Amino acid sequence: MAVRIVLFTGKGGVGKSTVAAGTAALSAAAGRRTLVLSTDAAHSLGDAFGSPVGSEPTEVAPCLFVQQVDAQLRFEQSWAEIQGYLLSVLDVAGVDPVAAEELTVIPGAEEVLALLELRLHALSEEWDVIVVDCAPTAETLRLLALPEALGWYMQRVFPTQQRVMKALRPVLSRAAGVPMPGGTVFDAIERLHAELDEVRVLLSGPDASVRIVMTPETVVLAEARRSYTSLSLFGYRVDGVVANRIFPSENADDWRARWVLAQDAVLAEVDQSFAGLPIWRSEYRAEEPVGVESLRRLATEVYDGSDPLAPPVGHGPFRITRTTEGAVLHLALPFVSRAEVGLARNGDELVVTVGSYRRLLTLPTGLARLRVAGARVEDGELRVRFREPAPAGQEE
Repeated sequence: MAVRIVLFTGKGGVGKSTVAAGTAALSAAAGRRTLVLSTDAAHSLGDAFGSPVGSEPTEVAPCLFVQQVDAQLRFEQSWAEIQGYLLSVLDVAGVDPVAAEELTVIPGAEEVLALLELRLHALSEEWDVIVVDCAPTAETLRLLALPEALGWYMQRVFPTQQRVMKALRPVLSRAAGVPMPGGTVFDAIERLHAELDEVRVLLSGPDASVRIVMTPETVVLAEARRSYTSLSLFGYRVDGVVANRIFPSENADDWRARWVLAQDAVLAEVDQSFAGLPIWRSEYRAEEPVGVESLRRLATEVYDGSDPLAPPVGHGPFRITRTTEGAVLHLALPFVSRAEVGLARNGDELVVTVGSYRRLLTLPTGLARLRVAGARVEDGELRVRFREPAPAGQEE
């Protein structure tokens, strides 16, 4: 049986870690062997459970294990070979060793490499459920988009670059005194790409989904909507929204009554924005839930009898349907108008741009041989029509 993976994300400070921890506690209480994993550099799972948590899975209750990924260790394991080469180049260039160390650390790389820990756990077959407490929204989107972007580089640029380096290494080394990358460096890059690509396949598969946690505030709702669009663009399935820290309406004084009215207005927009998705609600509590039992009670109230780990229903954000004339590529893009979508064809790739995000979709062989006949955005979905090319000598 495949492991069920649920990733929790949201704007910083919305209670994402608490809801993730509560969901894991509820899963374990049902007898599922559950791991809750933090890839957020700010690690707060230990605080939520009120228990010391380390870089290896720590059992905090029957069937419930917690791990805060040691991103620095993962970084050293996966990047050491590449970083060593870059340091040698900077040394020849006369860069101060301390400055060189800083220059060879890619911003956000530790959070990205923390996902490799998730891959190892998913492949281990030790767990029924893995709950992931991700970094805040912007970082999550960047790290989930990286494997596909790196894949493009590996397929298009890397093979050529490797051949050129092999041919020019003796000449360049003598002329400039700069060490050329050896085979182990290229091997390390290829290995890193392969592992990250496995993460992408895993997280865009039928047993994985992303859950957005938000508070009923206008600014937070706007970010949640953008997250839904961007996650769909990159092929990740959003399975629901948790509206957290809602003020209870009963016995509210004037100050809280105004908050209740403001939140009600935003919650109405939430229901409209995420129509078709489960929307779970969690009231503001008099005190912060800390500890396994307190977190389990929170999750029990939030999900209100529904199964928080039910497999995602329906098709994913990306699908292809066949027509009598060819095919239609469907890509979910909620909250987006046609004017906001950029679309271009480059050989066997379809380039889709939405705002600051761009995805390069490598078309399946069956579509790559067809021509693009048109595109439109309808019902929260980009639909690109493909048709058979006209016979030679005949006008389209």
